[in-house]
Amino acid sequence: MSTEIMIILGVVAVILLYIILTYNGLVTLRNRVKEAWSDIDVQLKRRYDLIPNLVETVKGYASHEKETLERVITARNAAMSASGAKDKAEAENVLSGTLKSLFALSENYPDLKASTNFLELQRELSDTENKIQAARRFYNGNVRDFNTKIEMFPANIIANMLNFKAFDFFAIDEEEKETPEVKF
Repeated sequence: MSTEIMIILGVVAVILLYIILTYNGLVTLRNRVKEAWSDIDVQLKRRYDLIPNLVETVKGYASHEKETLERVITARNAAMSASGAKDKAEAENVLSGTLKSLFALSENYPDLKASTNFLELQRELSDTENKIQAARRFYNGNVRDFNTKIEMFPANIIANMLNFKAFDFFAIDEEEKETPEVKF
C-alpha cells in the first residue's frame, strides 16, 4: 500500500474513532439527564402522596375552608399530570403557592397548629421539599453538561446528525423555591 492510502485510512480511522467516542459520550450524558429526571419524579411523587394526608388533617380542623382545600387538590392533580421540565415547573409553582395558603390556614386554627399529625406532615413535606431542591440541582447540572456538549464544536455537528436535542432546565420561580413556613 502506498503512503497516501495509509494516511487516508489513518485519518478516516481517527474521524470514526472521534465520532464513536463523541456519540458514546452524548449517550452517557443523556442517560444521566434521564436518571436525574427520575430522581425528581421520585421526590415529587413523595410530595404528591403527602398532600392528601395533609388536606385531610386540615379538613378535620378547618372543614369550612373547602375552597382552599380544593385548590390544593386541583393544583396537585395538575402537577401530577404535567409532563416535561417546563410544564412540570409551572405546575409545581402553582402547587407551592396553594400549599403556602394551606399552611397559612393553620395560623387561624390553634388546634391544628398543635396537631401531632399536622406537625409530622409539615416536617415530612419540608424534608421532601429539600430533597426536590437537591434533585433539581442534580438534574439541572446534568442538563447543563449535556446541552454544553451538544452545542460545542465539533461535537455539535455529530449531535445534529444524530438528532440529539437539548433538554429544558427545571426552573422554579425564586419565591417558590422556599419551603412554606408556618410560625407557631
